[in-house]
Amino acid sequence: MSKSFIFSSESVGEGHPDKVCDTISDAILDACLAVDKHSRVACETFVKSNQVVVGGEITIPKLAGKPLSSAINVEGIIRDAIRGIGYVNDDDVFHADQVFINNFLTIQSPDIAQGVDAKKAKGKKTEEQGAGDQGIMFGYACDETPELMPSPIMFAHRLGRELTKIRKAGRLAKWLRPDAKSQVAVEYVDGKPTRIVNVVISTQHAEGVDHATIEKFCIEKVIKKVLPKKMLTKDTEYLINPTGKFVVGGPQGDSGLTGRKIIVDTYGGWGRHGGGAFSGKDPSKVDRSAAYMGRWVAKNVVAAGLAPVCEIQFAYAIGHPEPLSLHIDTFGTGDDARILEAVKKVFSFKPADIVKQLKLLRPIYSASTNYGHFGKEDAELPWEALNKVTALKRAFK
Repeated sequence: MSKSFIFSSESVGEGHPDKVCDTISDAILDACLAVDKHSRVACETFVKSNQVVVGGEITIPKLAGKPLSSAINVEGIIRDAIRGIGYVNDDDVFHADQVFINNFLTIQSPDIAQGVDAKKAKGKKTEEQGAGDQGIMFGYACDETPELMPSPIMFAHRLGRELTKIRKAGRLAKWLRPDAKSQVAVEYVDGKPTRIVNVVISTQHAEGVDHATIEKFCIEKVIKKVLPKKMLTKDTEYLINPTGKFVVGGPQGDSGLTGRKIIVDTYGGWGRHGGGAFSGKDPSKVDRSAAYMGRWVAKNVVAAGLAPVCEIQFAYAIGHPEPLSLHIDTFGTGDDARILEAVKKVFSFKPADIVKQLKLLRPIYSASTNYGHFGKEDAELPWEALNKVTALKRAFK
């Protein structure tokens, strides 16, 4: 990549149809973990118009064969999740109290369970907990922002969070509605972010509000409030609701599906992605837990000053307790071989150890769902902790 370029990343609000689905799936996951920390959950959600469909596999060991409904109220969880997003207006086709819910959740396949559970099974090579699936995972961090994330995606997330904060406060712009998207283009010179080239915000709104009001509000009360002033110049272009009107939105305007915003959830297209989605999956699924592990490792490497940028990649096979490969890339900014050796001394990448190190058997996942799973220090997500900096420095020396 050239050292001078423009790079864009997008974020979406929690009322976006795909994020509605992620929110519901993670709410169901958290409810299961609250009942039994060893729950196995793979929950998918689909929404369109006034319909919600949930499906997948859930096993709560404590139930011992009893139906899922004896432990969690799936319908109640779904309606509460939609209500929390803000689909409660009288003119909402997709309304928390009026959607029709179709529940197709079943128990997890015993064939998958025997490969993942920490016990010896026929054909299984070890008694250790294995990975819940095969796949490759990446973790990334850089020193561009206080959150140690790439600038474009963090700026886009800031816009979305501020829009939601204002909407839920219900005072400044009562015409705001839940569906929204944001996008920020940043110019890099000599590899460093220098200015914001353009900002795009598309926000759903009530009928009757004029475009000029929306445009002025988004620029003055959102963009200029949360983006770095020194990076907004006289040449920065603002594109607010570019189509001119955005009244019909959310699941009424578009269908949604769990796991369709994997780039929004991670690094905005900057760091590489292994392809696995996060929401609705318990931590035995390495698509989720190992991606969190990767972020934790990369962030601590950068915070320790071993390199200003770090990407880590590793791979798993279903039922196998050890990673199949482990790779560090600092893009020429650090000693990759020495960093990798230090990482191996400080961290364990076995699936069971990932869960233990990050304390993932807790109902913490709803806090991760919206505005990126990474870079949210206020949410106290364990993979954002800088608690291995000293150990890494020691191991590196």
